[in-house]
Amino acid sequence: MFAGFSFAGSIPALVTPFAADGSFDEHGYRDFVEWQIAEGSSALVACGTTGEAATLSYDEHFHVVRVCVDQAKGRVPVIAGAGSNDTRVASANLRAAHEAGADAALMVPPYYNRPSQEGIFRHFEALAADAPLPIILYNVPGRTVTDIQPATLARVVTAFPQVFVGVKDASGVLARVSQHREACGPDFCQLSGNDDLALAFNVMGGTGCISVTANVAPKLCAEFQAACQAGDFVTALAYQDRLYPLHDALFTDASPGPVKYAMARVRAGFPETLRLPMTPAGDASRAAVDAALAHAGLV
Repeated sequence: MFAGFSFAGSIPALVTPFAADGSFDEHGYRDFVEWQIAEGSSALVACGTTGEAATLSYDEHFHVVRVCVDQAKGRVPVIAGAGSNDTRVASANLRAAHEAGADAALMVPPYYNRPSQEGIFRHFEALAADAPLPIILYNVPGRTVTDIQPATLARVVTAFPQVFVGVKDASGVLARVSQHREACGPDFCQLSGNDDLALAFNVMGGTGCISVTANVAPKLCAEFQAACQAGDFVTALAYQDRLYPLHDALFTDASPGPVKYAMARVRAGFPETLRLPMTPAGDASRAAVDAALAHAGLV
């Protein structure tokens, strides 16, 4: 159904800029998308966790996706966050993402409900029945509590290989790269969900990263991923050493507070506004970000 879809390289999970009154800053977002493409990002994720999707209304969410698609103009794929803990809502989100022009959807397993592994499979089975877009599974148990075990992921991918084209793995368990390769084949698209582990993830067979740091350092992250794809892990390690303090600093307070602060440092006028319950990064976090930006040569 969706043969040929493959994702690799540096893929920023885009922050969503808000004006001082809390409304979506469309002009700022368009400029941001343009900069990301110019700096070498290979695809864009709109309305993921870092994009504060949890505080966007349904209409806002898919308006942001439409704006991202419109600005990208087919130069890079756009992946829309579309997950829900209600299977019916997730299915509706897939249709809305397709109608907004997205190239693929990023789907978490149901959160809060805490379904069994069978429930996780049945959730994705239902989505596959009429999926209008290829789906990248997003396993992030630190946020969802639910963990897609390797056997379940293999079951989903094997049952619907033309729908589930990849995984963003933020489990932090590096052995899963090898487990997924064994179960799903070496061509299955595996993207790290953790910037700090992306080097090891790629060495083990990963193809890239859906990245928070790439918001702030898109060119460096793209060059890092290009070195990995070329098998030049000596160069990739040098990039890792340069970027690691930033990977760490962006999670010294609740995300995306630190990354929005960092964005304001590297792009003058970028708004730091967040929506509650998210709050600005604290002083210690800001100091860590400042030091990391200097270490990376970004300020």
